Amino acid sequence: MLRGYFGSLMVFSFFKKPPEKMVARPAAAPRPRAPEAGAPPVEPAAAPAPAAAAAPASAAAPAPDLDTPLEFSDFEFSESPPDFHVEADVDPIDSDVEQAAVLYANGQNAPARAILEDAVRVHNFGPGERLWLMLFDLYRLTGEKAAFESLEIEYARAFEKSPPTWRDRSAAPAAASRPAPAAAGSVAFKGELTGDNATGFEAAAQALEKSPRLRLDLSRVKALDAGGCSGLLALLQKARKTRRELELLGREHLGALLEPCVQAGHAEAPDCWLLLLELLQLQGQQEAFDEVAINYAVTFEVSPPSWEPKRVAAAEPAPAPAAGPDEEEAGEAYPLHGDIKGARFADLPAFAEQHDFVVIDCAAVTRIDFVSAGALLNALTTVRRSGKQIVFRHPNHLVAELFGVVGLKAVAEVIPARH
Repeated sequence: MLRGYFGSLMVFSFFKKPPEKMVARPAAAPRPRAPEAGAPPVEPAAAPAPAAAAAPASAAAPAPDLDTPLEFSDFEFSESPPDFHVEADVDPIDSDVEQAAVLYANGQNAPARAILEDAVRVHNFGPGERLWLMLFDLYRLTGEKAAFESLEIEYARAFEKSPPTWRDRSAAPAAASRPAPAAAGSVAFKGELTGDNATGFEAAAQALEKSPRLRLDLSRVKALDAGGCSGLLALLQKARKTRRELELLGREHLGALLEPCVQAGHAEAPDCWLLLLELLQLQGQQEAFDEVAINYAVTFEVSPPSWEPKRVAAAEPAPAPAAGPDEEEAGEAYPLHGDIKGARFADLPAFAEQHDFVVIDCAAVTRIDFVSAGALLNALTTVRRSGKQIVFRHPNHLVAELFGVVGLKAVAEVIPARH
């Protein structure tokens, strides 16, 4: 019996954990076993006092209750952010396109060329064609014909199609280095040139008020009268007084409409005579001007206007080809030219007001800087909100890609120049 008693004590002592590892938790007492038949009752051994028993009760942590499920509030979370970062994937083609476009816009041709020449060696298929077209245009603009022709061979091999053709545009930037005059907006006269067409004259007057240079297209006018001629003469006089430039388009067409209204000896509609003299003056037709002036003096017995060589206007621009769903509106484009720096495009809103389909002709643009591109974005964002369609027509690929960088492609369609 004593052997069984001491054997029990040895078992309890052998499996008991060292007190120093259970400082915050009191030793657990095992359940007493049921006594075997005939065996004396076994009393539990006294548990030794833990080493930390002398410490205050407040210093000991409460023992966890393993039978009670944990609640979410029992967990502690660190407020410090994890030590890792997630970076969005950057398309390497877009990255090279953006860098080259911005460098060229800033006048840094050499760094832009270096980026493009390195990029075309890597991106020689599919979407990488954008970089090739930018490099072709850069060679054209800088007069690098030998490099252009070498790139033609590589392009044909890589993309298995005909490469762009050489066009030397290197002379354009030097000519455009001087500040260019503000671009002239073009507005078609709405309706007929008659005295009762208040809407047409009011629209033309508003456009002239907002634009320092305005082209008034009269080529679609099919009828006129004395009141309409008086209104147009008044508009021309107002432009001269306010030092604004009003250029009339469709002069020959309008002159043909005026001829039946001007008959020697019939003292009627003097403003029709004066408008015809104005058109002949602008066209530089001095002999015809002198003949009509004499007839005017005889018919109305007043002194006619005098010939002024300085007032002869430049030849009318050739009609632009149609480039949109509405052929009539597409031919009237807002022209941009040369190397554009620090432009504000103050007359662009007035031009846009007169057109439902706003075409901005960039065929003659060699470069546009970041400030000017931002000014275009500001002006055209307001135009786009009015529901009008906007098209940039035929910019070179370096300029077209800059439009994408600044966000202009979100408000306008960009149709790059053909190869």
